[in-house]
Amino acid sequence: MNKNHTFHIPVMGIGFTIDAPLKVAQYGIDSVISLVDDILIEKLRKMYSEKFEIPYTEITDKIDDFRAKRITSYLNMMSDLVDKKFEALKMGVAEKGEELKAYISMLPSSSKVKQEFNKLTEKGFNISEIKQWASQNLTKGSIDVNIMTKVDKDNYIKNEKLPIEYNDAHAALRGFANSKLKSSVVLSAGMNPRLYAYMSQFDDFYPTEDGTFRKKIILKVSDYRSALIQGKFLAKKGLWVSEYRIESGLNCGGHAFATDGYLLGPVLAEFKEKREELRASVEAIVNQELVHQGRAIPKTPLSIRISAQGGVGTHEEHEFLLNQYQLDAVGWGTPFLLVPEATTVDEKTMNQLMLAKEDDLYLSDISPLGVPFNNLRSNTKDLEKEALINKGRPGSSCPKKFVALNKEFKETGICTASREYQHLKIKELDKAGLPLNEYQKEFNKITEKSCTCVGLGTSALLAYNLDTKVEGEGVSICPGPNMAYYSRVMSLKNMTDHIYGRDNMISRTDRPNMFVKELTIYIDYLKNKLEEAKTVMTNKEEKYLLTFTNNLNEGVSYYKTLFNELKSTFQDIKDEVLDALTNGEKSLSLIALEIQDLSIQNQKTQVAV
Repeated sequence: MNKNHTFHIPVMGIGFTIDAPLKVAQYGIDSVISLVDDILIEKLRKMYSEKFEIPYTEITDKIDDFRAKRITSYLNMMSDLVDKKFEALKMGVAEKGEELKAYISMLPSSSKVKQEFNKLTEKGFNISEIKQWASQNLTKGSIDVNIMTKVDKDNYIKNEKLPIEYNDAHAALRGFANSKLKSSVVLSAGMNPRLYAYMSQFDDFYPTEDGTFRKKIILKVSDYRSALIQGKFLAKKGLWVSEYRIESGLNCGGHAFATDGYLLGPVLAEFKEKREELRASVEAIVNQELVHQGRAIPKTPLSIRISAQGGVGTHEEHEFLLNQYQLDAVGWGTPFLLVPEATTVDEKTMNQLMLAKEDDLYLSDISPLGVPFNNLRSNTKDLEKEALINKGRPGSSCPKKFVALNKEFKETGICTASREYQHLKIKELDKAGLPLNEYQKEFNKITEKSCTCVGLGTSALLAYNLDTKVEGEGVSICPGPNMAYYSRVMSLKNMTDHIYGRDNMISRTDRPNMFVKELTIYIDYLKNKLEEAKTVMTNKEEKYLLTFTNNLNEGVSYYKTLFNELKSTFQDIKDEVLDALTNGEKSLSLIALEIQDLSIQNQKTQVAV
């Protein structure tokens, strides 16, 4: 199906895009709902049922398979409400057609639909003609869902472990698969073979003879190798990946899955070069498996979409990514946190986001998943965490347990941000007899973890004045570094005009190009890794650091060639970018020397020993 927009809104946190489709899908904009928190999902289903006078029966946690059922019910309700809004938009031409005009005005200027509509209406507003045209030409945005594949906790009833299909990610997948939605699941956070095998039990994920799908698979990846491995793994189950969504390793919001120094530009260039090879090699495996399973074989070649996201902030960058790398779409996340017409953020957090500067946005170790996490300094969840540490009671009460994945102390798993886990770790630490400064360092590592599975959903509860008795009022939020350059609340029209170059929402003149920003973040990340290795650098760490440095150097060389060859794009910042790349090269040379020196010192120490 042709998309009317060239951007999508990725999943953000747990609650920030939880109802985004209800706000933007009627305008043809795709967005993604997180399926982590079925408790939050059920609260919002109740709220919307009351608002739109839909009969509501609570799905309590006493019901069998309640998590999947809550998700299915919520997604079905979203589907119905979006359909209603979309139909009203198409049929509302008689009532001045304001919604229809809003839909058209947000489209890119190059859009055929927009050009046709302007042609159709230049001689006046023929209502029946426009109604007929609208029903044939307008498309609604997709109600996509996100599953973090590794957030797949085992579940128990009275200490008895339930079968694997009741694990959190499995139940979320089932909730989506059983819904009436015709949309995509975005799989992120790496490969989960058990979950991928489980997907093959649902017919909706398989192609029809004409190559269409009821449910599509989108893979979020940060390099080509990962896409190929996962694409082929799924293909061996007869499952087709319809879209590879490439995200910058570090210049993004939320969890940051750093590559080994592979920068976004070179990664996109590899996808562009190998796109057909990827499609054809995966298709051959899928078709073989479909024959083996006795399923329909598509009569025409299956297609793939390639999209990218992470740090894009200007119309010029958006267009460059689409044209240079022949992408199908670009994801815009962080700036949309300041668009209440698209996302759900409470007022206090929104004010903090507007005021945030570069130093307020940092890569943290607060996530209980043990993955670097983009954080906003002084967010209310972290302040709540500090207050508990100061009281001598570090850790969260862990009311939701979605990331209770650590099995160090008990088989059922504990979250590393919980009071229980931190108490046990500190008890261990007390017995270790470490010098005070080392003790403090280890203590800080333990207590740094924050209860993000609650904090990332609380904003939605506060925004809608819903009960937060269990959760508390602390909000975690995870904007990307790009947030520093946006400093006011925007309308959906403001934001689409910004993306398509009809307006400019960036209030500062010193925003670096997205590729330069990513390079800077990667160099800082590498310096931190080097710092960590300084006490004793193993051969493995040395190899990792050198590989990382070499990959970054190759990325810089790629960008230098690219920017030197550009004839029309980025001309006003070309010199600035090339200077920044040269500075990056200098930093990397110094880092390489430092790694070399450390290696020599270590060898001498080993010889002495």
